[in-house]
Amino acid sequence: MPRSLSSGRELRFSRLSRRGDERYLFIPLDHSVSDGPVVDADGFDRLMGALVAGGADAVIVHKGRARAIDPRHLRECALIIHLSAGTARAADHHAKVLVGSAEDAVRLGADAVSVHVNVGSETENQQLADLGLIATECQRWSLPLLVMIYARGPRVVDSHDPGLLAHVVNIAADLGADLIKTSAAVPMSRMADVVASCPVPVLVAGGPQDGKDLLLYAQTALDAGCSGLAVGRRVFSSPDPERLVRELADTVHPRRDQGGLPLSVSELYDTATSS
Repeated sequence: MPRSLSSGRELRFSRLSRRGDERYLFIPLDHSVSDGPVVDADGFDRLMGALVAGGADAVIVHKGRARAIDPRHLRECALIIHLSAGTARAADHHAKVLVGSAEDAVRLGADAVSVHVNVGSETENQQLADLGLIATECQRWSLPLLVMIYARGPRVVDSHDPGLLAHVVNIAADLGADLIKTSAAVPMSRMADVVASCPVPVLVAGGPQDGKDLLLYAQTALDAGCSGLAVGRRVFSSPDPERLVRELADTVHPRRDQGGLPLSVSELYDTATSS
């Protein structure tokens, strides 16, 4: 008999893994604030449809962008509202500020929120304070919290050092994270040490820096004990985002024969409207 969902937080958390296998494929689309548009305005809805049909567990967007998402996309895919912002054009591009609240996310129907922290940056102390504030808000509103936490800044020599990453993910866990997104260790096999150190599921960010096979990167991360991936740029810059997401979903959730994910955008919505 399946476990009952006794709280709003558990219900929301259950939506973050479409397969219910406690593995996660998140697609961050918050780059439009930090770096510029990920697609043109007319292409955003098509991109969302491709991500959902491909099998993404959740998308990560800022609160304003969330209002542009067709609600049909969110029948199968969870919504995570990103509460941190900063731009590549700032004097300190490692600085992040809060631009939203847990209450904002609840009003938008979000399943979770995310906060970005750069450990080792000049504004680390304020970013940690912001994380603590949002963690308290998430408790109040029964929202899961994804913490995107990295070792970045003038005090960081090697942002992929396994020992440093173990410290970083445990900062996030201690301050209230339910899920953690961070950089990959080098070599990737050392992510096993990072994951073993942390009481909270760890997702690896991005893709191989040398441009090598993203699917191999994903499988190696999973083999090292990571609970999934958060991949943005490599997906939305792909000539076929739906196919790439489907391949990644096959890797993250290997038993697709149980309950099958939608085969296409049209089939997904035809099923939804006819039920």
